[in-house]
Amino acid sequence: MKKILIVDDDTEIRSHLAHMLQGAGYETSVASSAKEAIEKAEAGEFDVVLLDFMMPKTSGIDALPEIRRRRPRAKVIMMTAFATIGNAIDAIKNGASDYIAKPFLIEDLLITIRRALEEAKFEEGITKMEVDHTLSSLANPIRRNILKLLCVRDTMRLMQLTRELGIEDHTKVNFHLKILKEAGVVEQDSDKNYTLTQEGKRTIECLKTIENYCSK
Repeated sequence: MKKILIVDDDTEIRSHLAHMLQGAGYETSVASSAKEAIEKAEAGEFDVVLLDFMMPKTSGIDALPEIRRRRPRAKVIMMTAFATIGNAIDAIKNGASDYIAKPFLIEDLLITIRRALEEAKFEEGITKMEVDHTLSSLANPIRRNILKLLCVRDTMRLMQLTRELGIEDHTKVNFHLKILKEAGVVEQDSDKNYTLTQEGKRTIECLKTIENYCSK
């Protein structure tokens, strides 16, 4: 059973999330502050940490590096009422796997959690197979799905990708596209169309091998 640490200063939110996630088959633990979250991360293993962005005294974004240092394999999902690309970049640069904007539907949260767990499994496969940095940047399933869409469609714009991925927040897709461009697997032309580079086309074939390996 996968274990999730819920970190939020709001008692009602903590209780509601714990109840819903237990009903979905997860084991849960709760923390009411960043300090308590760091202590719990020190004391026990967690697969996923749901971390509130804004909390009194120490914020979630400030606690994030400490939690990651103690539990580097745990996937951290930031919960924020301020869904901007700036907050998303700050969170992911500091080690978050993903973020979700409040208020959110429980089904959207469950999808985000499953995506984070899939990322962890893919990273484990990457480590065992000792593949290079380019493929390491594709541990996130959103980025892999972007590549697969571009492989099929050849060329797509940001909003087309956002709709096809079923993600409401286009800033999140834009951020992942930026990472793919930096990795050299995606490029954008003067008309703002995204396409795979030659390296991206080769990477698709490698992805198939790794995903088959991870599914065993």
